[in-house]
Amino acid sequence: MSFFKKLKESIASKTEAVTNVFKEGLAKTRTAFVEKVEELITRRKKIDEEFYEELEEILIGADVGVNTVMTLIDELRVEVKKRKIEDAAELQPVLSEKLIGLLKGDDRSELRMAPNGQITVILFVGVNGVGKTTTIGKLAHKFKNEGKKVLMAAGDTFRAGAIEQLEVWGERVGVDVIKQSSGSDPAAVMFDAVQAAKQRGVDVLLCDTAGRLQNKSNLMEELNKIFRVIQRELPEAPHEVLLVLDATTGQNALSQAKLFGEKSGVTGLVLTKLDGTAKGGIVIAIRNELNLPVKLVGLGEKMGDLQQFDSEQFVHALFAGLIKQEDEQSES
Repeated sequence: MSFFKKLKESIASKTEAVTNVFKEGLAKTRTAFVEKVEELITRRKKIDEEFYEELEEILIGADVGVNTVMTLIDELRVEVKKRKIEDAAELQPVLSEKLIGLLKGDDRSELRMAPNGQITVILFVGVNGVGKTTTIGKLAHKFKNEGKKVLMAAGDTFRAGAIEQLEVWGERVGVDVIKQSSGSDPAAVMFDAVQAAKQRGVDVLLCDTAGRLQNKSNLMEELNKIFRVIQRELPEAPHEVLLVLDATTGQNALSQAKLFGEKSGVTGLVLTKLDGTAKGGIVIAIRNELNLPVKLVGLGEKMGDLQQFDSEQFVHALFAGLIKQEDEQSES
C-alpha cells in the first residue's frame, strides 16, 4: 500500500470537518511549499546535486529552518541510495514520510489535564501581539463546549487594554474573568483566581500573563512568582505552560521559543495565525529544534479554528493535492 493511501486511511477515522480546517488553514503554505516541490520534481525528473540544492532552497523558504533542512536532505540522500530511487517523482512520498517523522517526535500534542474532580490550570506566556488573549478565549469556548466549567484569570495587568480584551472574550463565550485593576500584582490575581476556582467547582482555569513589564522587574521572575502562588494552592499545577507564538514571524518565533523555553518551564507551544502565512514550515523547525511539542494551532479567525495539533492532519493538509493525484492515478 502506498504511503499516501496509508496516510489517508489513518485520517479517515477523524472528522472531515477537522481535516477541512487544516486544509483551509494551510492553503498559503501548501501553495508556496508543496507546489514548488511538485514543480521541481516535474521539471528536473533526475535526482542530482542541483535537485537537492533547489529542494533545500524551497524548504528554507518555507521556514523549515536551516538545521532541520540539512538533516532532512541528508536523510533523503540515504533513502535514495538505499531504495535505489532514480526518478524524482518517487521522492514525494519519502519526503512526506520524513516530515511526519520530524513532526511526530514523541507526539505529546494532547493537553495534560488534571484527574476528574480536580482543577486543571493552564498558564499562557508569550510576548505581546502574538494572539495570546484570543487563544485563551477560543480555548475557553472549546472546553465549555465539551461541558467543562471554565474560569479565566486576567494576569496581564501591565498591557493597556489586556484585562478588557479578556473580558470581551469572557462575555463572548460566557465564561467569568477574575481580575484586579490595571497595574496590580499578577501573582495576586492568580491567588484570587485559584480561590475562586476552588469555591466554584471549576474544571479548567486559564491564566493570561504579561508579555512585557513596564517597570524594571524581570519578566521571568514575575512568572516564577505566579508559579509559586499557584503551586502553594494546587501542588500539581500548572498542568501546562503554553508559549503562544505568531507563526507569521517565522524564525523570530523560533528565537522567542528558545528564549522562553529555556527559562520559564514551558511544556508546549501554541502557533497562531498559521492561515496567514506561507511559512507554515516553522512548525517543523520548532518541533525539530526544540524539545517542545506543538499542542495547539490557530488556523483561522473562527472559534473552531483553534485545533489540537495533529502531525498526520498537518501533512495530509499540506500534501492534499498529491494525495488527490494518487487517488486519480489508482482509479484510472
